[in-house]
Amino acid sequence: MSTDPSATAHDAGADQARTRWIALYVLCAGMLMIVLDVTIVNVALPSIQNDLGFSNAGLAWVINAYLITFGGLLLLAGRLGDLFGRRRIFLTGLAVFTLASLACGAAQSQWMLVVARFVQGAGGAMTSAVILGMIVTMFPEPREQAKAIGVYAFVASAGGAVGLLAGGVLTESIDWHWIFFVNVPIGIATAAAAIRLIGRDPGAARTAGTDVPGAVLITAALMVGVYTIVKPAAEDGWAARSTLTLAGIAAALLAAFVVRERTAANPLMPLRIFASRMVTGTNVIQALSAAGMFGTFFIGSLYLQRVLHYDPLQIGLGFLPVTVLMGVLSVRYAEKLVMRFGPLRTMVTGMLLITVGMVLLAQAPVRGAYGVHLLPALIIMGVGGGICFPALMTLAMSSAAPADAGLASGLLNTTGQVGGALGLALIATFSSGRTAALATGGHSEAVALTGGYHLAFWIATGLMLASAAVALVIGATPERADRDAGTEAVEVAGTELGSVEIG
Repeated sequence: MSTDPSATAHDAGADQARTRWIALYVLCAGMLMIVLDVTIVNVALPSIQNDLGFSNAGLAWVINAYLITFGGLLLLAGRLGDLFGRRRIFLTGLAVFTLASLACGAAQSQWMLVVARFVQGAGGAMTSAVILGMIVTMFPEPREQAKAIGVYAFVASAGGAVGLLAGGVLTESIDWHWIFFVNVPIGIATAAAAIRLIGRDPGAARTAGTDVPGAVLITAALMVGVYTIVKPAAEDGWAARSTLTLAGIAAALLAAFVVRERTAANPLMPLRIFASRMVTGTNVIQALSAAGMFGTFFIGSLYLQRVLHYDPLQIGLGFLPVTVLMGVLSVRYAEKLVMRFGPLRTMVTGMLLITVGMVLLAQAPVRGAYGVHLLPALIIMGVGGGICFPALMTLAMSSAAPADAGLASGLLNTTGQVGGALGLALIATFSSGRTAALATGGHSEAVALTGGYHLAFWIATGLMLASAAVALVIGATPERADRDAGTEAVEVAGTELGSVEIG
């Protein structure tokens, strides 16, 4: 009895395709765990403060400790994935994050929780920095890649809203320790599946070597920069001597890193990656849009809590429409829109929809009704985010060569993280100032808070409009930009995605 070779080959191809998609869901499970941790902790902060006796200043370090190592190590982790294998860095980061989560949940003192959060941020950076690079390598065909990036974009963008809901449920039904303990079984299951489903990639370290001085400089620059944003800038103001001093140190370290990369034989971050206008432009867009979105969700949560007096669970449920819409559009429709209209047009359309939602939020009154003043804005933002962010990630990764995929992934994550932290600090500073001025003028607490939040939403609107303007600049010839970034740049597996230059 003979076997049809073509049928056997078809079955083998189908099995490989199925394995790739299951591997994608495994990677996204790891990413979701990291993204959830950013917002899930915010909901539990009052409970943590009461249980461990944190001061207000000390409590901020539960967040800041994570942000400093997470934002500071993303770029380095992405490049290490290129050099030593992205699967290896992903699994190492997953192990570090899971063990640190266990330590966070078991913490019985302030110092233990803060130290564990520092370590958890390092694990989160290693895990998340290489995921997008792994995805574009696993899915080289344009249509499949656009769909896979849509799934990833939903997890990366909407996971924060899921964190608000999960944090409220776990904190109210059990206690704050479980917002960390829940990561342990998820981390173990994700690691076990990744070992089984994701193939080894050797990396380029044996031939390229490593740039230790460059690694030290960029990590120090990013850590000092993130620390400056979340600590002295937020507490003492942008013009304070401590803020300016640390910002100067961060800038000097960054300049030294650029000089090092220009002269190093095997640079950690080859500056050629910025020769593409698409790579540079999309990272600027990522920073601006992340600044606007981070600020909007943060201020929106405060409005629900302090003006409308929602509890944590109600806040999470309030943002659920954003999550649902972003999920449906990112997973089911974003790929079709990108292939039909091109990533550039799709991204700009999504940005403009998000902007409309932010304008509506800026009109929410003191005695706002959720169904009238918030839900329409959140629906529009969910639709906009669901089509904008998959297209943005497609553009950002389309001009990066396969050997630089981890670097491009880490760079995109870094600009988003730093942009989000900077935008949040900026928005919170101006919002607090506006609230204080209104309170001094004799307005009630609710009116003063709402006035401050309105200003915050207008600033976020400006940031999103600025990101749309950058998109229009890099797409000055949209037909060519869309064709290059959305189709031809990734038309053959294994070809260099950076071979097509825009403009």
